[in-house]
Amino acid sequence: MNNSILLPNQSGKLYTHTLKPGNEFELPKKQFEKRIAISAAHVVADPLSTTEPIHNSKIDWEETLAYRRYLWSLGLGVAEAMDTSQRGMGLSWETAKELISRSVKEAKAVDGKIACGAGTDHLQPSPQVTIQDVELAYEEQCEYVEQAGGRIILMASRALAACATSAEDYVKVYSNILRKVSEPVILHWLGDMFDPALKGYWGSEDIDQAMEVCLRIIKENEKKVDGIKISLLDDQREIQMRALLPESVKMYTGDDFNYPELIKGDQDGYSHALLGIFDAIAPAAASAMHALDEGDLSTYDAILEKTVPLSRHIFQTPTYAYKTGVVFMAYLNGHQSHFKMVGGAESQRSIVHLADLFVMAGEAGLLQDTELATYRMKLTLMQAGITQHDITIPTV
Repeated sequence: MNNSILLPNQSGKLYTHTLKPGNEFELPKKQFEKRIAISAAHVVADPLSTTEPIHNSKIDWEETLAYRRYLWSLGLGVAEAMDTSQRGMGLSWETAKELISRSVKEAKAVDGKIACGAGTDHLQPSPQVTIQDVELAYEEQCEYVEQAGGRIILMASRALAACATSAEDYVKVYSNILRKVSEPVILHWLGDMFDPALKGYWGSEDIDQAMEVCLRIIKENEKKVDGIKISLLDDQREIQMRALLPESVKMYTGDDFNYPELIKGDQDGYSHALLGIFDAIAPAAASAMHALDEGDLSTYDAILEKTVPLSRHIFQTPTYAYKTGVVFMAYLNGHQSHFKMVGGAESQRSIVHLADLFVMAGEAGLLQDTELATYRMKLTLMQAGITQHDITIPTV
């Protein structure tokens, strides 16, 4: 099949692009030793559901769980029911409960690492919501995750951000929840670029003041905190906070712009990985972690530096729309049979954005089956009215 394709550029004009063969990544045959590497995982919508996506999207459980098995097969852990799965942006708590239960069972069957998001998204922010309501909502979700056999990632709360009147409200809520959990949790500081409803989290829009409050919570509850994932897209802030953490508390980078250097680290420390971009670049991520274990920093750098332009593109403003790019990558690579998303989120990125993603993914060697990827890109373009000369169906 001809891997040449007509793509639109930023001016809307068409040009011919030829996709190069994908890379052969050297994948690990054992667990990673030097870093913990976890991928937040997307969900696959059921394209044949009769319910309207905007109201009650259904999940294709077979393809959703198959993708998690794929991540585990590469040595990566799975962060379940997080924002990458469109939690709070199409994925309801009721559906998330089933997702957590099914994924934990799958993880146990294959000895895969898993941690699950617990938040308050079943509690809608309103003037009537109190701090006590937020605590009870957190307790309900934490209890569910623990009863399912999962480890908790304590997600940021829109309801708490809406009703808190001071930093002390955050200290109170988090301290009470942390005292009640059975095992140490991973905290999550999600910046408002990912979710505008979280602006001013920890009681202040000033990052230094917010960090001070977060560190206070961690230090006062050190035995119940495994680590913290920071998603601020600011490497210097992450490095700053990393140096201030208690020795027993890990830093998990959620920086999808600067992850290669943060994971590699320096003489003063390093970050573990808990990243949405690892869903889209899974084989490259696993291969890079393997190279890091072997002390081969040149290979580590060479693999991941090629993925950064793609990641920055996928996570460009509006950042919360990054899930569209993540799912499109899974579609191009044959991990799901369609490009439909929970809540109809496939429409959140332009056709030019997706075309540029296709080019960048190819340059990073991340499109393994070039015939299939080209064919599926052509189908997507045709839906936007861009006619292709060759639309031969490839053998899958």
